[in-house]
Amino acid sequence: MAYSNELYQQVILEHNKKPRNFRGMEDSTHYCHGYNQLCGDDYEIYLKVDEANVIQDLSFTGTGCAISKASTSLMTSYLKGKKVDEARVVFEEFHKMVLGEFEPENNEHHLGKLTLFKGVREFPSRIKCASLSWHTMIGALEKSEVVSTE
Repeated sequence: MAYSNELYQQVILEHNKKPRNFRGMEDSTHYCHGYNQLCGDDYEIYLKVDEANVIQDLSFTGTGCAISKASTSLMTSYLKGKKVDEARVVFEEFHKMVLGEFEPENNEHHLGKLTLFKGVREFPSRIKCASLSWHTMIGALEKSEVVSTE
């Protein structure tokens, strides 16, 4: 999927208004709390990983700006059903893409519709908004309880 500024804006607005997987999870196997001290984005990420290392369920609670909420919503939808190792690869590609270190249209990748977030690199102060939940998801997989960005 090629990047389009208009499509990016539509997806951000849609997922901010109606976030997917926005709920707690009492039977999660992994959890982490992520907080951005600079802007106040504050999310809790819950994962249920089975014995085969497949992410069976992924959800979140918390508050944040439209970009962070949309990124979190898309992340939870996109990673469901993927193996933990695949989720780590997607995280690395996503993170490098928003930093401007990876061009999805010039490289093979696993990002699918997540390439829409390429536009975030145009606003450096918003990169942490888009990536907080991703770092928090990795923290949950590593059994961290809190991730904080500055």
